Amino acid sequence: MADDKLDAVIVGGGLAGLAAAYCLADAGRQVLLLERGDEPGSKNVTGGRIYLAPIRPLLPGLFDDAPFERHVVKEALTMVDGRNTTTLSYVQDRWRHAPYMSYTVLRLRFDQWFSARAMEKGAFVVPRRRADDLLWEDGKVAGVRAGGEEIPAHAVIAADGALSFMAEKAHLRQPLVPSRHAVAVKEVYGLDSGAIEERFGLDPGEGAAHLFMGSITKGRFGGGFLYTNKDSLSVGLVLGMDALMQGSEQFDVPSLMEEFESLPEIARYIKGAELKEYSAHIITEAGVGGLSRLFTDGMVVAGDAAGFALNMGVTVRGMEFAVASGVIAARVIDEALKKNDFSAQFLSLYEKRLRESFVIKDMETFRHTADVLSNPRLFTVYPACISSLLDAVFTVGEGPRKGLYRSAMDAAKKHAGPWSAFKDFLSLRKI
Repeated sequence: MADDKLDAVIVGGGLAGLAAAYCLADAGRQVLLLERGDEPGSKNVTGGRIYLAPIRPLLPGLFDDAPFERHVVKEALTMVDGRNTTTLSYVQDRWRHAPYMSYTVLRLRFDQWFSARAMEKGAFVVPRRRADDLLWEDGKVAGVRAGGEEIPAHAVIAADGALSFMAEKAHLRQPLVPSRHAVAVKEVYGLDSGAIEERFGLDPGEGAAHLFMGSITKGRFGGGFLYTNKDSLSVGLVLGMDALMQGSEQFDVPSLMEEFESLPEIARYIKGAELKEYSAHIITEAGVGGLSRLFTDGMVVAGDAAGFALNMGVTVRGMEFAVASGVIAARVIDEALKKNDFSAQFLSLYEKRLRESFVIKDMETFRHTADVLSNPRLFTVYPACISSLLDAVFTVGEGPRKGLYRSAMDAAKKHAGPWSAFKDFLSLRKI
């Protein structure tokens, strides 16, 4: 093995890899980032939305001129029962004022910007270059092999996405486990910014985030989303891989998207818009129970590759976890370089600091969310129950009406048995 090693090689040009490259280069380290796509962000399918409050202190001032789309001021959650829908909408005036809590984001645009910032610091970002294998020296990770070329390095940061082959080759994670992943499909529709603001009731620069659950996934784990960008809308579905594989009914994802987009709650927003992009990808959905081992001799794992994502039903988080894990990985690698110690024992500091940060603390707090959300009644029984109740409340027919309590009890008896409903209610205490 050659003596002239790079300080670090990063595999993957997503947010975790770019954050790590930026920080290591800023510390004066010689760092190479390999991205298999045409450019950073080109293979990303994130909806998407980033929460800035947790990561601003990690990279002060960096995101002040970032090419975000819109700051989110309006949240909505729609439960779908066939063609019947129930929507809860919330607007928080505090979110209208800087510093903004969260933004919608188009990852190709944002990742290109982040890549440029990392290169300005001195990082080498090489697109269209896939890492095929790890290099080993005395049983320790000592670089990567890419396109037949050996690239020795003191440390490797695996940030190569939800199916991380680098982590798998280092025996830090299992091959694909369907129950821990989902398929995400997304379409981007071009629409004039003025039309977006008029249709969603927004002021210039303001954005909306709208999540959907219920019959749109035919009783399986999953949901839908709609995010407003500057001059486009991101619309998509997330479908649990395990549910797709185990269900007796065959899923036709394009048909599901057509049904989803035919809902009035979607159709009115994309009317007259031009379809610009279609993409699909595998994402992690397991929560803290699906985390890989985070380190070994000479290597740490960050971002989606480690499993840092959290679906809480009403919020979906991942991008800020990726940035934070990339920053923490870079700082630990920088310390390892100072001490010339790349042992697993020293790199365990990476996991320790993640556990002290919001990343694993939040994932631990909501560790049972995946189990609760996997309950099929959330996608069938309860949307139907709520729809039935509201139908009884708001419909005025020819005959006399029942009281509200009786209507509620009838809806509950029709759709949700009392024991099942009670057990589901108790399960909510876990989150």
